[in-house]
Amino acid sequence: MSLKPYSTVTDFITGREVPNVGAEENRQVVERYLVEEKGYAREDIAVDAEIILDIKGDIYRSQIDLVVSADSGRHPAMVIKCCAGSPASREREILSAARLLRDYQIPFAVVSDAKTAIVLDTISGEKFGSGMTAVPSKSLLRERMTSIPPEPLSTQRREKEKLIFRTYDSDNVNVSRNL
Repeated sequence: MSLKPYSTVTDFITGREVPNVGAEENRQVVERYLVEEKGYAREDIAVDAEIILDIKGDIYRSQIDLVVSADSGRHPAMVIKCCAGSPASREREILSAARLLRDYQIPFAVVSDAKTAIVLDTISGEKFGSGMTAVPSKSLLRERMTSIPPEPLSTQRREKEKLIFRTYDSDNVNVSRNL
């Protein structure tokens, strides 16, 4: 089986050449928006952050499009899923990722198609806002991290979130990690 040919683009954050598949062009718009409009430094944004889950003895590996902090990556406070289709269809996936990536729940979970965004409060699961302007700025993220203590997820809930994340994430077939 041969792979379809694909072009590459230079990632705005890392400067690396990446396959231009799936929602990559949308991710580039979101990365640029975070830096140019929301005040983040490139060092605040991790691209394709690895997530490793142990699900009943089976290891599941994946990546989260963008993980954002307000302190050069030391304390992630927002995760972002860039999608090519409807952002609403990926809300549950990014909520699970935000609840699982660290030993605390990362406060904000965002889904964006580069034209609009849905911003979710990870702990409540409720919508924080919608539209690109609702994506928290670096100053708001910093304030949130200092004013609200990190909240862990119970072990029982964590196991359920792992299954939810894997279910949604396994549908992501048009991504560079599968090339």
